Amino acid sequence: MQCTIVMKFQSDLFETAITGYGPGWIAVRGERIEHSVLLHSNGERNAWPCARFEDLGSQHFEPLALQRPELVLFGSGARLRFPQPAWIRPLIEAGIGIETMDTAAACRTYNILAGEGRRVIAALLLAGDGEAPDRLK
Repeated sequence: MQCTIVMKFQSDLFETAITGYGPGWIAVRGERIEHSVLLHSNGERNAWPCARFEDLGSQHFEPLALQRPELVLFGSGARLRFPQPAWIRPLIEAGIGIETMDTAAACRTYNILAGEGRRVIAALLLAGDGEAPDRLK
């Protein structure tokens, strides 16, 4: 019987690691962000110009397909809400997976996948609706 030992030579923290979250905010490596945001596992971070779920449209998802991630994690706010199929059509046509979950779950999932080195984008809707307690602090 052969046993393999795997040693880890890199930190769990990466450039866009989410280090905390709460109603209407997240922290990326300790920096508090209070607006909707796109986090790329390659270290890129961009404001996402939508304040509410009701403001979303295909124009918010089309640019994500051009980035060619393996997966897009859509954090829909404090509660789970699914995007309209027309909004995510460019992702589907490009063969890019999309997972929808509440923003807190998307933060946790993003950290796991990005920490594994996966090409993932978290599209996080941050609207201060006060439904969830602060976490990961």
